Amino acid sequence: MSDEKTFEEVVTHTPVRDIALPGGAGTLALITLDNGFDHTKPNTFGPATIEGLSTVVADLRKRAEAGEIQAVGITGKPFIFAVGADLKAVSQAHTREQALEVARAGHAAFGAIMDLPVPTFAFVNGAAMGGGVEIALAADYRTISAGVPALALPETFLGLVPGWGGCWLLPNLVGVQNALKVIIDNPMNMNRMLKGPQAFELGIADAMFEPADFLEESLLWAAGVVKGDTTVQRPEVDRDEASWEAAVKTAKGVVDLKTGGQAPGPYAALKLVSAARTASRDEGFAAEDEVLADLVMGDELRAGLYSFDLVQRRAKRPAGAPDKALARKVTKVGIVGAGLMASQLALLFAKNLEVPVVMTDLDEERVAKGVGYVHGEVDKLLAKGRLGADKANRLKGLVTGATSKDGFADADFVLEAVFEEMSVKKQVWQEVEAVVEPTAVLATNTSSLSITEMASDLEHPERVVGFHFFNPVAVMPLLEIIKGEQTDDATLATAFATGKGLKKTTILVKDSPSFIVNRLLGRFMGEVAKVVDEGTPIEVADRAFAGLAPMPPYVLLGLVGPAIALHNNETLAKAFPDRFYVSENLRKLVAAKKPAIYIWPEGKPVVDPEVEALFDKPADPVVLTTEEVRERVLGVLADEARRMLDEGVAQAPMDLDLAMITGAGFQFWNGGLTPLLDREGVSEKVTGQRFLPPGVASVPA
Repeated sequence: MSDEKTFEEVVTHTPVRDIALPGGAGTLALITLDNGFDHTKPNTFGPATIEGLSTVVADLRKRAEAGEIQAVGITGKPFIFAVGADLKAVSQAHTREQALEVARAGHAAFGAIMDLPVPTFAFVNGAAMGGGVEIALAADYRTISAGVPALALPETFLGLVPGWGGCWLLPNLVGVQNALKVIIDNPMNMNRMLKGPQAFELGIADAMFEPADFLEESLLWAAGVVKGDTTVQRPEVDRDEASWEAAVKTAKGVVDLKTGGQAPGPYAALKLVSAARTASRDEGFAAEDEVLADLVMGDELRAGLYSFDLVQRRAKRPAGAPDKALARKVTKVGIVGAGLMASQLALLFAKNLEVPVVMTDLDEERVAKGVGYVHGEVDKLLAKGRLGADKANRLKGLVTGATSKDGFADADFVLEAVFEEMSVKKQVWQEVEAVVEPTAVLATNTSSLSITEMASDLEHPERVVGFHFFNPVAVMPLLEIIKGEQTDDATLATAFATGKGLKKTTILVKDSPSFIVNRLLGRFMGEVAKVVDEGTPIEVADRAFAGLAPMPPYVLLGLVGPAIALHNNETLAKAFPDRFYVSENLRKLVAAKKPAIYIWPEGKPVVDPEVEALFDKPADPVVLTTEEVRERVLGVLADEARRMLDEGVAQAPMDLDLAMITGAGFQFWNGGLTPLLDREGVSEKVTGQRFLPPGVASVPA
């Protein structure tokens, strides 16, 4: 790339070694993708890597033509195949021509593999994403390890397309329907990944072997192919125009639902896949080049890269966290409560920290139910083969229960997950403090209540910290760590170290009503409810947020639960009565014990007629369009985000965005929240300033 600005590329080297194939099949030249680091820094493809690969493949072509080698194989370092383009290189493109160079270089390198005069094999031994999948698709044949944890083409999740051959090669290998599952459906559904067996079932690989002897078995299989003893049979791809376009149309429905037309990447991918039915390889690759160049110079991709940087880098170094050397060791955990949330937390602590966990509740029945839940979940993992029998028995042995808190006496970390009521939580902590050591951390899973007030009556308020998880605990990455006014650095450092041990994304939050995610969602949901209460139909309001939130607001209400949403809004309205709205219709919904707004006949959401009859209708309804609803709600989000930064609730806009991505599922291609507000001009219109400088999550000027 001819760019004056440079970046430090972690080069993935491509050493070659000759291997004598079994059974006299000849010599296979095996390329091993390896950047010299362990599995925590996966192989990527930057400009220097592509250049090195091209040189290696050119040399292998000469050797193949000279009869020195009879096959070429590509594999990865232990546990990793490759995870695609180096996104730093992509972000360094400041002109369309530079972006076009990146696209063409990848196609040229992978195309050279396809054009080798001997059979080529990809031995997918570990995680493969993006360009890692595409270099495998460039080979004639593929084997995959049954232990591969993740295989994906996640580009549309970022605002891009699989642009190094994926949009042409995959549908022509596995058919349009299977290809669209990987290119569109999975990325649009929270960036789902395939495991090795799923990729094999889709036809992405021709053979699958167990991890223990994966390379040996792959080489034996490759020898059979080279000798002609092994025949590779693949289902014929259905190229009927009507069925092909029907699959594309179905996928477009998914994109419409998830993005509301707000993200160009997936729509561009659909056009490329549609054209792949009749396009030649050169035509398909050239079309990908042009699309990539356009998207790289678009703000959605830059916001997606910003999001990627947040979850890959900022999440690993939480802003404002104290020195980790201050953290105390956690050797035993106490959990107050044995309900569903508490039980999920007990399982999480046992699995990830592998320390004893004691659960307590009011009676033996509740305790037994909580411990039984944990044991049942462990049994499910055992049945799925995700745990061995010894590990399962050990985990079960770690989780116990009691009605007395005496078992907390030697606990280093006690977490409460009881009813969201200040008086209840204060009483819990007074009972716990009477039992535990003065250095034990007391962590509360409150979603909205003041940490400072909760600790105010204790002898050691400095060891109380907010430790707010999101549901479902096993899935949602975010953990808000809230510092009370008297929380000391040792307690805070222990909380961050424990959160890291639990494999969560931790963010420091100032003690304030509802913290980050629930405060922003409270303003969001409150304004949507106000719009509906004023006369806009629920369905219209819900359609306004496709491409912003992972699901429509009133669908989210059903998932969260009306009672929890009402409690959050009432807490916020009490703290900030001038701008947080509490819907009387929501109060009616909770009073009637209705679990949701929608019912789902035939799998499609319809407003429950009983709910509709329950809601008050305004005398003079104000009916807004989806565009008007979106603009109004984004405006209040900009206002609230600015207030939160001014109050020091979050360290920076990046932490607001990281929180909304990992705690509320806000979209990557929007950069979470603040880049979208900047891009649509809402930030300056409402607050008089941008949240981020131009070029941070947008195309540099």
